[in-house]
Amino acid sequence: MIDPLHADAEWNAGDLGCGTLVLDLRRRLRGMPGGVLKVTALDLGAPEDLPAWCRLTGNKLLHHDPDTKNFWIRSRMDWA
Repeated sequence: MIDPLHADAEWNAGDLGCGTLVLDLRRRLRGMPGGVLKVTALDLGAPEDLPAWCRLTGNKLLHHDPDTKNFWIRSRMDWA
């Protein structure tokens, strides 16, 4: 079994607002189908917005650590 906190890449999004954050996130995940990206997001809306965005886009939120503001997201395989 793969460690759920393993990340193939990391990205510190800092305090990017969720609009810009998800646009950049989409671009990054699209470039790594099936990979896991560890994202640090300080925006206050990220804990609600990123899980919702993952559900809507078919990417998988593996884990969220609210203390460190880190999110582990597995990129979907079928980017077109």
